[in-house]
Amino acid sequence: MKLNELSDNPGSIKERIRVGRGIGSGKGKTGGRGVKGQKARTGVAIKGFEGGQMPLHRRLPKRGFHNPFTIHYNEVNVGRIQQAVDAGKLDAKSPVTLDALIAAGLVSKPRDGVKILGQGEIKAKLTFEVAAASKSAVAAIQNAGGSIKLLVAETSAASA
Repeated sequence: MKLNELSDNPGSIKERIRVGRGIGSGKGKTGGRGVKGQKARTGVAIKGFEGGQMPLHRRLPKRGFHNPFTIHYNEVNVGRIQQAVDAGKLDAKSPVTLDALIAAGLVSKPRDGVKILGQGEIKAKLTFEVAAASKSAVAAIQNAGGSIKLLVAETSAASA
């Protein structure tokens, strides 16, 4: 077999049908669109139209509410931070900030800051500068000899 002898299987390539090229072609005159009316014209999109009946998307009641002031934190457990310190991804001497966590690969995008959660255990003495932290995380960090500085005063609504 040579490269110039290569070819597709017979019938694998199908030629497109050229529509609207005369009555003799079998796909002429109306071009497969039926006869007359709005749907025969170009640029028509009657997606939710039900022939004048009130469409389903307007019959159903509106529901829910989107709060534009919601705060979305990146949540990181102290156990994950300890793993990153052990792996050498986080420097124990410099403060743990949002930028440091992104560089270490614990957080993918900034969002509204970082919230430290208390799952797992932490042995390293670290200083944290984060947006929020749970009570158990603060206790775990202080028991390990570290300190935590909250950048945003956490309200009771945000912690719920």
